[in-house]
Amino acid sequence: MRAVYRVLAGLIAIGVVVQAMAIAVGWFTALKDVDDGLVIDKNYDGNWGHNVHSIVGSTAIPLFALLLLIVSFFAHVQGGVKWALYVFGLVVLQIAFAFAAFAAPVVGALHGANALVLLAVAGMAARRAAGAPTPAATTEATA
Repeated sequence: MRAVYRVLAGLIAIGVVVQAMAIAVGWFTALKDVDDGLVIDKNYDGNWGHNVHSIVGSTAIPLFALLLLIVSFFAHVQGGVKWALYVFGLVVLQIAFAFAAFAAPVVGALHGANALVLLAVAGMAARRAAGAPTPAATTEATA
């Protein structure tokens, strides 16, 4: 279960990087399309970069965060539940910032900053799972 915890935390960190890449491609593509004559108005649905950002952020990362929290109770990672709760809380906050940014675009800055915090915390959770097992896990392994 430690390996599952580590993989899930790593997938969340990778997901954040994919998010940043996707939104950058999405907006640079939109800017190029505007230069080519496209008019972006209220009917614009975005492009594939926007879609990837939306799907990964609204589906994959929250699912991995929920699974990480569940697995954390069985993985015997020292502080694993605490770090999984941090990750889960940051994901919930990230989604809240995304919705709030549609009403107040300046909140988008918090969405971007929180993504960097999520990347760091998910990476730390993955590193903790790669460390030595807790005494409880060691006792169970020898029993």
